[in-house]
Amino acid sequence: MASVGMLPSGLAICCSLPDILFLPELVFGGLVWILVACTKVVPDNPQAYVMAVSLFCFIGTFIWMMMFLCGAHHNRSSWTTADMVYHSTAALLYLSASVLLAYVTVVISPFNQVDFTPYKLNVSAVVFSFWATLQYIVHAAFSAIRWKSY
Repeated sequence: MASVGMLPSGLAICCSLPDILFLPELVFGGLVWILVACTKVVPDNPQAYVMAVSLFCFIGTFIWMMMFLCGAHHNRSSWTTADMVYHSTAALLYLSASVLLAYVTVVISPFNQVDFTPYKLNVSAVVFSFWATLQYIVHAAFSAIRWKSY
């Protein structure tokens, strides 16, 4: 068994490549959450799914980051597997939410409305959602590389 020394703890998470993405994931995920919460569009169901995914990933990433900061993963080799599984799941969820959000944004095109504000907010949410998706994919890829090296 390999040691868990490859997983950073404390402020060392700011120096390792996959773990440095915790903060941007939180920032852009939070922006998606806020922007979707600010809009009221007719197809509520896709918007509710996007809210659920962004909220789940925001809270999950925050808890995961706090566990790494506190060093809760010491002496447990299964943490690399859990890290890879969490970020792969989050990337898949965010990808599905981003596609649904883009679809909803196309459906509520500004040509059908007098007020362009919901459309602008949704376009911003789509951009940030795909950016958060990319960050989760990169984090999952580097977590898989770290997991494979064990």
